[in-house]
Amino acid sequence: MSVRTRTFGDRLRGIHAATVVPMKPEFGIDEAKLAAHLASVASTPGINGLLVNGHAGENFVLSLAEKQRVVELASEHAPKDCLIVSGVNHESSLEAAREAATLEQAGAEGLLVFPPNSWALSHGDGCVIEHHRHIRDATTVPLMLYAAPVGAGAMAYASPLLEQLVADPRFVAIKEGSWEVAAYEQNLRLIRKLRSDFVVLGSGDEHLLTSYLVGSAGSQVSLACVVPELVVSLWIAAEAGDWPRARAVHEKLYPLAAAIYRDPPGGRATVRLKACLKLLGRLSCDAVRPPQPPATPDELRALDIALRIAGQG
Repeated sequence: MSVRTRTFGDRLRGIHAATVVPMKPEFGIDEAKLAAHLASVASTPGINGLLVNGHAGENFVLSLAEKQRVVELASEHAPKDCLIVSGVNHESSLEAAREAATLEQAGAEGLLVFPPNSWALSHGDGCVIEHHRHIRDATTVPLMLYAAPVGAGAMAYASPLLEQLVADPRFVAIKEGSWEVAAYEQNLRLIRKLRSDFVVLGSGDEHLLTSYLVGSAGSQVSLACVVPELVVSLWIAAEAGDWPRARAVHEKLYPLAAAIYRDPPGGRATVRLKACLKLLGRLSCDAVRPPQPPATPDELRALDIALRIAGQG
């Protein structure tokens, strides 16, 4: 079956890498390094697509023009059969709709709607529905939901709200980032009951093995921009039901996932992802836009050890 006849949901299966945005020391985007990063990750056998302008891509500190350029470079430098999905993240629903339309025009084949960060404090269900409606009405490409970590304050969607969102036919998939196994399975079972065609991607980097065991169509994860071959290997083993092999790969991946995503202080994933890429010689500069400070010596030591366990040292 050709790419042209496959549905967006078909193309979402498997592993999609959430990429970073290499920057220069003064914090401007390094387009040459970005193009090389996108091309290298997307060309890895078994990587079926890219998620650009996600959290790992610092979508909350990039301008709309910069996000547009990221999509353009991904479309230009990724293989032609690579699915390009862009995140949409803005506090204003009007600006989020404008952003979504611009990124679609730039070449995004699908859009992932992130909850605005302010929703971590509080929000009403009507607010969430209205935000997604504005983006829906401004676009034509397939849309994805994002299930936020249960530890992200009020940002995670409760079941009744998730049910309303899934009922909209323009939304066809979810990046399930609950980051907690019970919540993941609860959401998976609810969505399967509501819509058998809805694609659920297990996207908690620390528990990919568990999500694959419970059930998943694949993942959009930033771990795959550092060790894409290992993440693909885990997925292939899981899809084949080779759980001993999947467990062996998980043992290599878990220390790295913990060092990047779990170890305190929180909110340091992008800093640590870029630090890993620099340690591996794939980036010459690991700058991340303020307010994030650079990786500390302790973080660098932990990441170096974890990369060696993953066979990357």
